Amino acid sequence: MIFAVLIPLLIACFIPYLSKIKHKIHTGYFVFIIPLVIFIYFVRFIGNDFTPVRQTVNWIPSLGINFDFYLDGLSLLFVLLISGIGALVVLYSIFYLSNQERLGHFYVYLLMFMTAMLGVVLSDNIFVLYTFWELTSISSFLLIGYWHFKERSRYGALKSMMITIFGGLSMFGGFILLSVITGTTSIQQMIAQSDMILTSDYLPLILILILLGAFTKSAQFPFHIWLPDAMEAPTPVSAYLHSATMVKAGLFLVARFSPVFSGYELFFIIVSLIGIITLCWGSYMAVRQTDLKAILAFSTVSQLGMIMAMLGFGTEAAVFAAVFHILNHATFKGSLFMVAGIIDHETGTRDIRKLGGLLTFMPMTATLALFGTFSMAGVPLPFLNGFYSKELFFDATLGLDAATILSQAIPYLAVFGSIFTFVYSMYFFFGVFTGPKQFNLLPKKPHEAPMGMLISPIVLVLGVVVIGLFPNLANAPFLLHAAQAVNSGVEFHEVSFWHGFKPPLIMSLIVVGLGTVLVMTRKKWASVYTVLPGRLSFNKAYDKLIEKIDSYSAGVTNYYMNGSLKTYMTLILGTTLIVTFIFMLLTNGFALSTDNSADFSVLEISVVIIMIIAAIATIFMNHNVAAILVLGVVGFGVAILFVTYRAPDIALTQLVIETISVALFLLCFYHLPKLKKSTDSAKTKIANATIAIGFGALMTAIGISAHSSNWFDSISEYFIETSYTLGGGDNIVNVILVDMRGLDTLFEIAVLGIAALAIIGLIKYKKNKGAE
Repeated sequence: MIFAVLIPLLIACFIPYLSKIKHKIHTGYFVFIIPLVIFIYFVRFIGNDFTPVRQTVNWIPSLGINFDFYLDGLSLLFVLLISGIGALVVLYSIFYLSNQERLGHFYVYLLMFMTAMLGVVLSDNIFVLYTFWELTSISSFLLIGYWHFKERSRYGALKSMMITIFGGLSMFGGFILLSVITGTTSIQQMIAQSDMILTSDYLPLILILILLGAFTKSAQFPFHIWLPDAMEAPTPVSAYLHSATMVKAGLFLVARFSPVFSGYELFFIIVSLIGIITLCWGSYMAVRQTDLKAILAFSTVSQLGMIMAMLGFGTEAAVFAAVFHILNHATFKGSLFMVAGIIDHETGTRDIRKLGGLLTFMPMTATLALFGTFSMAGVPLPFLNGFYSKELFFDATLGLDAATILSQAIPYLAVFGSIFTFVYSMYFFFGVFTGPKQFNLLPKKPHEAPMGMLISPIVLVLGVVVIGLFPNLANAPFLLHAAQAVNSGVEFHEVSFWHGFKPPLIMSLIVVGLGTVLVMTRKKWASVYTVLPGRLSFNKAYDKLIEKIDSYSAGVTNYYMNGSLKTYMTLILGTTLIVTFIFMLLTNGFALSTDNSADFSVLEISVVIIMIIAAIATIFMNHNVAAILVLGVVGFGVAILFVTYRAPDIALTQLVIETISVALFLLCFYHLPKLKKSTDSAKTKIANATIAIGFGALMTAIGISAHSSNWFDSISEYFIETSYTLGGGDNIVNVILVDMRGLDTLFEIAVLGIAALAIIGLIKYKKNKGAE
């Protein structure tokens, strides 16, 4: 499995070379093979006898971080969506993107995203999952901002990354708490210890942190605002990221952790409430839009809310309906995004106010849109898969415990959201393909798309029809395994078009009836949007928040980044002093032990006193040379101490370094202004003295504490015993530096060499500038 996850990223390394021949053969043809092969590899796991598969590759075993891949029914569903629709999107992009585009960049970003999504749904290790999770945010940022010369593309890309990264960091905090509580980084092992998690005092915090990650990624209210702006991406990106993959990552996260939290009442309240609100708000706002992709964006928000609500219900019926609708939504919404791209590509606009009467000019596109929109609307027809999962959704809302007000209100809210789902679906289809022709408003004369661009949406629409005609075809061998991974109590049951004149069917008929009335009278009630939301806008709130953050950050940065080296050193040393002192104090880090200490004589005491006097004397020196020479006394005093303690090698090194340092200081200070008497205020002098004395005292305390603490066995005995047998030398220090830590020494020499080259370059640069 690890090969299947990483192969898109590996192939991405060769895309820049393949894109050089894009004028002979489109780069997409090379890329198309990758998701197709992955899809074929994983589709073989479908079957009634499927059992989960695990694979582990060590990465950082000391921290419990390994590539632990786990393939069960849930991850298999998402893997097939990622790879299958990924292949169709790449095929579609071949005809959508011309050779004049930066194809190398596009396909590198797309393959990077594919690897990230595969890693998210297959990872059993929470920290590896988080790594892939953030990679989806980064790669989607690059894809959304692909047309970077457009201001709206840059804005949408930054907005999506800001919101999803915020959620990702919150989720990471929840993961850390989970690993601390359970003592493991494996999701499956956490599920096995769910009782321990449910009894933890940190349970509410863990739940909220993880749900923040899920809600931001799956565009749940009020974090949904990034998704419509992400529609500035090329249509293949929208069809892939925003219908089938990235926006469903949050659904996957909730589904994966449902076995842990489903017994917790707060999980039901938060997830169900946010999901149903998102369903209603997204469908309501979709009718207001005039851009085709904006309509589909809000419809995606609405559909994601419906699935999230079902996962929140947590019942067997709701979980199966959620899994079923994840599959159905990918088919009809992916095809509709491609249809929107075709309309834009062949007419030059996505503004529904300029479109109309395209049925006779684009009959195949219109047919695809008919199946997609009517399935999305849940129209009760036996060849539309959307109706089946919508019926299951209604049935799940009626199966909730009616003991709470929320449970009683959910069926009514579900009908309300579904009514507007019907309205925006009809608004999309009839607004584009029927009505008066307005070709004078179109930038291009409309015509049918080339067959290559139609293949992918045709395949997806065929999925809509096949699932509609044979709803149980993939039930037992595929969907049932996915649902059981979320709720082990889910059992096989037949999905049928006609199941009697029962409440779910009545709810569907109410949706169609009231929805038809609202469609016919849309112009009469559309003014309601001036009242709700009116001037209220989450986008304005986001923009205002970002503006305030930028302004505050600029003020803070300008305060300390004032060009003063003295200010920088004060802040660095002061912060280090405070943070380190508090941390060591809270963790009992200060220790004092005189065991194993060497004896000292009058000579050592005298040398130390001279060093202290010299260090203090530098403060009062007003001449550069005198200050440097007095400071050198401290360094040479250290060398004398090394000699007295029988470390001649270290003493020699200290002497060489100190001699070079003094010489370099003299050279540098020759070009610097002469020292002047300090004119700082008494307050500043006290602050400087406090930081200096405190920092010095802290370093002394750390040194004493490090010497006095025995957290680990000393390695000195190992060096004494093996320096001759392994290194072939009696001088232990030399053997350590040359043999046992030879690589460290090598890289230290390399660093010094690089620094020397940089200094030579700067000197030559200055000389050349002077000659000019």
